[in-house]
Amino acid sequence: MQQQQVQKGLIARTLGLVERVGNRLPDPATLFVLLGIVVLAMSAIGSMAGWSVADPRDPTKSLVVTNLLSSDGIRWMLTSALKNFLDFPPLAIVLVAMLGIGVAERTGLFPALIKLLVTITPSKLLTPALVFIGVCSNIASDAGYVVLPPLAAGMFAMVGRSPLVAIAAVTFGVAGGFSANLLISSLDPLLSSLTQSAAQVLDPAAIVTPTCNYWFMVASTPFLTLVGWFVTARIVEPRFTRSEVEAQIAEGGNTRDATQGNSQLDAKERRGLFAALAALVVAGILFFLMARIDGWPLSGEMMRPGTTTLVPVWSEAIVPMILVLFLLPGIAYGVLSGEIRSDRCVAKRMSDSMSSMGTYLVLAFFAGQTIAWFRQSGLTSVLGVTGGEAINSLGFGEGSMVAAIVVVVATLNLFVSSASAKWAFLAPILVPMLGTAGMSPEVVQCAYRVGDSCTNPIAPLSPYLVVILIAIQRYQKSAGIGTLIALLVPYCIAALVLWTAFLVLWLELGIPLGV
Repeated sequence: MQQQQVQKGLIARTLGLVERVGNRLPDPATLFVLLGIVVLAMSAIGSMAGWSVADPRDPTKSLVVTNLLSSDGIRWMLTSALKNFLDFPPLAIVLVAMLGIGVAERTGLFPALIKLLVTITPSKLLTPALVFIGVCSNIASDAGYVVLPPLAAGMFAMVGRSPLVAIAAVTFGVAGGFSANLLISSLDPLLSSLTQSAAQVLDPAAIVTPTCNYWFMVASTPFLTLVGWFVTARIVEPRFTRSEVEAQIAEGGNTRDATQGNSQLDAKERRGLFAALAALVVAGILFFLMARIDGWPLSGEMMRPGTTTLVPVWSEAIVPMILVLFLLPGIAYGVLSGEIRSDRCVAKRMSDSMSSMGTYLVLAFFAGQTIAWFRQSGLTSVLGVTGGEAINSLGFGEGSMVAAIVVVVATLNLFVSSASAKWAFLAPILVPMLGTAGMSPEVVQCAYRVGDSCTNPIAPLSPYLVVILIAIQRYQKSAGIGTLIALLVPYCIAALVLWTAFLVLWLELGIPLGV
């Protein structure tokens, strides 16, 4: 027991050191500016040094590093600045979704929903419930990053637990479990199409289905839930003292509910929740029919803009669908509970929601520039291809090779956050190369998905890192990047080790990865 306490104390002190050092870093917006300067310098150095690799899609061509500090590069940066900001991946989903989420939150729907969840969920199961919901949320693409952290924080605050711990647990589910799910998500056909193209280099008749990793991803959902639960209970939550938790709750504005035990629904809240549920069911059924009935607006497939990949139409409409699925229940709740008396009340709550997004917009501008510069410089392509070649050069057996793929991809994910972008360049290398050694395309893809997910929560270039940090700062205004990393790095390490071992064991037992 004493040894366990010493070990816990050592972990807490180490994470505390990580937090203090990290929080001494500049403001996140400044960090992106500095990172952008590094990208510009590397682009100039790489261009002058002739950094290049063979294009895996066409060996007769080369992928080269472009000098962004040249006359043409500077012209591109200046003329593309507005587009880079508007193309920042989460900008649209955050701002559009927040119109609906803001109404749902400010009419009282979220607090009432949190009370209901706290009431029906045993206190001991709150943590695994959050992780599980986070893992399953990727069926709605990246919406979990926006929707779940504030809900999770409110649930923990309601029962007097640290909101920061709740954000950490649900973020691990959303980001660390990004590839796992109980259902097929839009990511499955996207990755499998790239894998199939790469596999056809060796076998023109090769077929890789979107369900090729389905059984493993289904099993990974409860597995990651247990991993997240363990890390939260044993490492993350014990770091915070009672006074620190109370300060977080008070700073987030949840003092009344948390300290006075006001967790019972009154009559107005119950009426509002019933109306919100009815609105949600009606809207959900309508969207389902629109997606399932041939000829209806959301049925069939379409070309994803800027790519040659076919995806379900509904997956490209997910942002406005989220807006409607929060807005209508929010209005229904507000009308029945007496919080909304006219259309002006709805517009006012939308305006209030947008007024709180100023910090996010500042960060989004600089983050958008840096990510676009990194992509335009060609450094993403060179890094991705070089990493794939490094894996192949190791010459391990299947189990060791799978582990090597996971580790290298997890490392690359810190620099290239897009799952599809990395796989677009890695698949044409890894799938044929490892295929000649007897490793199936499905195994290579599965190892890639595990590695791509493990470090998602702390990937510096992840556009959603800003969203999570804003959620944390509501409850701890002094929080910085160090706070976020210290909260999430234990989950990343645990997932990297345990999920990789789980995959290797799965393959050793000869269990099919999918359909």
